[in-house]
Amino acid sequence: MRAGAWPARMTRIDFHFNAPGKVAYTCRLVRKARAAGHKLVIYSGNPALLSELDRALWTFSPLDFLAHCSAQDELAARTPILLAATACETAHHDVLVNLDADRPEFFPRFERMIEVVTGDDDDRGAARERWKYYKERGYAVTHFDIGGTSA
Repeated sequence: MRAGAWPARMTRIDFHFNAPGKVAYTCRLVRKARAAGHKLVIYSGNPALLSELDRALWTFSPLDFLAHCSAQDELAARTPILLAATACETAHHDVLVNLDADRPEFFPRFERMIEVVTGDDDDRGAARERWKYYKERGYAVTHFDIGGTSA
């Protein structure tokens, strides 16, 4: 896609509410998405959260290998899971996972975006604002209450 171009269709947006924890839930979500053949970009403006997720993706399951790296890494073009702390141009635009309180400005580049939201009041409040923003602009938004379930 050329710079500044909009995709032919609008991004599908799924909110996963009541996640027991962003990192643990995201690991399970990523494993499921990769098993279905998806490539992912995981976004958060919080470097500490991305660092924690980086470690967890290597260690959360002894049976799964989830190859990942920073979106700025020289291997990013060949890696199916990218961790991004800033807006970035990536080789794929399949699934964006947003772990941030703010909406990523670059989300329209992706076919699908998953918003992971915990039960924390501040996290839920920020998610409501993002939900409102997407709905006002005509995006298809779906709600999944995953409390107590796993991806």
